[in-house]
Amino acid sequence: MTDTPTLRPATLRPATLHDAPVIAALARQTFTDTFGHLYSPDNLAAFLTIHTPENWAAEIADPRFAVTLAEADGEPVAYMKLGPPSLPFTPPSDAIELRQIYVVASQHGSGLARTMLDHAIAEARRRGCGALYLSVFTDNPRARRFYARHGFVEVGPYAFMVGDQADEDIVMRLDL
Repeated sequence: MTDTPTLRPATLRPATLHDAPVIAALARQTFTDTFGHLYSPDNLAAFLTIHTPENWAAEIADPRFAVTLAEADGEPVAYMKLGPPSLPFTPPSDAIELRQIYVVASQHGSGLARTMLDHAIAEARRRGCGALYLSVFTDNPRARRFYARHGFVEVGPYAFMVGDQADEDIVMRLDL
């Protein structure tokens, strides 16, 4: 019989300015772990420059954003960021965007992604938003199915830039 490590439940909390370096590192790690193999080193490095402690601190301090950190055994294992829509279209005035939701590989299958999404939806509703938008990589069928199971519908494609490489993402919407 093989012992399978037990995943400790993660706790969610609002990020603080003190968390900015931790979230910046987590964002770089999870994006690289998930998508790094798709890009040249130069394009990946160019994209990751947005994930600085200073950029994260600015968004954490901005009341238009909601940044949540998940921890298990005192270690950061996931993060989520809601913010004003930044996708290349004009959404309804009461919309918000789920800009990022990433979970470390060791927590995949733990239910943490669902918990983070449920938290994001609840926060969007708490803020009085009527729609929640997000984008997901076209070639990430697992994530697309995950969001569809939670009521998101596809709106259309757009070009997501990683360095000078354009990937096709799908914009999805959940009416709240």
